[in-house]
Amino acid sequence: MEFTPIDDLESDSEEHAVIIQFEYQFQNLKPLHSLAKKLRQVIEEAEVGEYDGHEIGVDNSDGILFMYGPDAELLFNAVKPILDQTPFMKGATAVLRFGPPEENVKEIEVII
Repeated sequence: MEFTPIDDLESDSEEHAVIIQFEYQFQNLKPLHSLAKKLRQVIEEAEVGEYDGHEIGVDNSDGILFMYGPDAELLFNAVKPILDQTPFMKGATAVLRFGPPEENVKEIEVII
């Protein structure tokens, strides 16, 4: 998926984010840890930011992935192919935030 560039945003901020909420439903965390490893690797190779970790519900029913970098669009485009190949990411919601959380910045929501 391609996005139209947003000209009025400062792309030099390291505080852009891609935050993904997903349903999980596995008894163990092996599939999640495998995904995290792939995301970390592709983000580092593409030099678009960092994978900052994840949270998972105590009952493993749902979770959140956290990724940060200077350009949320580039970051999302780098990880999207891996997300598309991961069955438990189907239907997940990605929020692309174009700036730091304490400011009123543009956000885009994408269903995977």
